[in-house]
Amino acid sequence: MAEIDFDQFDDELRTMNELMDECQIALSDDTLQVPISTLALKPAVVVPLGTSMQQCIGTMVARHFGCLLVVDKNKICGIFTERDALLRVAGQQKEWKHLLIDEFMIRDPATLHMHDTLESALLLMNQGGYRHIAIVRGDNLPIAVLSVKDIVGYLIDFFPQDVLNLPPHPIRIGTKNQYGA
Repeated sequence: MAEIDFDQFDDELRTMNELMDECQIALSDDTLQVPISTLALKPAVVVPLGTSMQQCIGTMVARHFGCLLVVDKNKICGIFTERDALLRVAGQQKEWKHLLIDEFMIRDPATLHMHDTLESALLLMNQGGYRHIAIVRGDNLPIAVLSVKDIVGYLIDFFPQDVLNLPPHPIRIGTKNQYGA
């Protein structure tokens, strides 16, 4: 049986305490009043109107992105999400290369700007049942996508002690492959 190295535990505890000290942020009434630009959003994945579903799904898979913004003359005209793929496209009798995104996208999606607040984004997401919102410039040019995951990532920073103190291997591990729920 291996001997326990208590110095290693002390070093790890010291490192965790330092990390928690660096992350001491408190929730307040202003927490969600920050602009969307506060978050480090990924650039939007954009496809033109008339793109085949086969190419759209391939792009989503290749880019590991759950949402595409559809443009016509560089202006947003639609949004297509993985939920749309499951509920609207899956089970179609035609081959996907013959289906166009135009038939399955949500037309004229709700959009926000980088100066809008996280509070307004959450309200819009809640009211519309959205998990993704297109972020556009003033000329309706898509620049990013805000997802629920982005907001959760922002909020996690307010709970460093709770997150850092989670065991490295939770008791309920669940599935061990990337396709599990």
